[in-house]
Amino acid sequence: MAVAGCDLQSEPESGRAEPAARDCPAKTFEPGKFIPLPAGSYVKGADPLYPEERPSMRLRVEGFAIQAHEVTNDQFAAFVEATGYVTEAERAATSDDPRAGSAVFTRDAKGINGRWVLRKGATWRAPEGPGSNITGKGRHPVVHVTLADARAYANWAGGRLPSEEEWEYAASSGLPDPANRFSGAVDDKGVPRANHWQGVFPIRDEGKDGFSSTAPASCFPADRNGVHDLIGNVWEWTDSPADDAHMIIKGGSWLCAANFCARYRPAARQPQENDFSSNHIGFRIIRDVAAPAPGTAR
Repeated sequence: MAVAGCDLQSEPESGRAEPAARDCPAKTFEPGKFIPLPAGSYVKGADPLYPEERPSMRLRVEGFAIQAHEVTNDQFAAFVEATGYVTEAERAATSDDPRAGSAVFTRDAKGINGRWVLRKGATWRAPEGPGSNITGKGRHPVVHVTLADARAYANWAGGRLPSEEEWEYAASSGLPDPANRFSGAVDDKGVPRANHWQGVFPIRDEGKDGFSSTAPASCFPADRNGVHDLIGNVWEWTDSPADDAHMIIKGGSWLCAANFCARYRPAARQPQENDFSSNHIGFRIIRDVAAPAPGTAR
């Protein structure tokens, strides 16, 4: 797999910052829980900030059930164990193509001055490249997954990826303050409600939210619908195309900062190459009907 889209450079692994400490109670996490959302309407592209978010329009969405958290490493590991699936990033790790690899946002030995690199061997099992692992991170969102990887998991788990409209409907209707499109990211005092970048990107992340990378699923409070982390943590694949080679991702990630991206809003949208993977893109699934047991969908 050759990836593009982040001004990537190929280089050896460098220093990495470790996540800051934050308490994530086990009781806030209900693995595999789905939240039913009734049919309704919302304003797509409400309060647009960037040109690609326009025009604003009211749309109706049929009801569905959305997983209350992003797909985790433990969930993806169960899928791989049951099916033997090999992700595109894992296949890239054994490729002779010099452009093959997966994108990693890395920092220097002091944990500052971040930049993107293309790292062969960065996979969902080794999020920062060879030598890293997900030990103790089963509750974190799975990353280094492409559109095809996410679709494969969704099919096995008896669900599908949401459309952009379904995703935005869920995020919009769950905002703590519907009149404030930033309220999913920060409260009215500026305290983080989601995992995103505080400080000047990409120089230093102040870590006021308790993290300098991904956070465990459901660590932050649920929205008004009972759904966690639609805003921040990792970007999420949707099944809506931007063009023949790109799909729309939503929600922003732990790398979104006020000075750089500010895409931690329901209306924010970004086109992403279908075969792209990185350590800040994951996904969640939805279901149209009652959930079958994982691995029973055909």
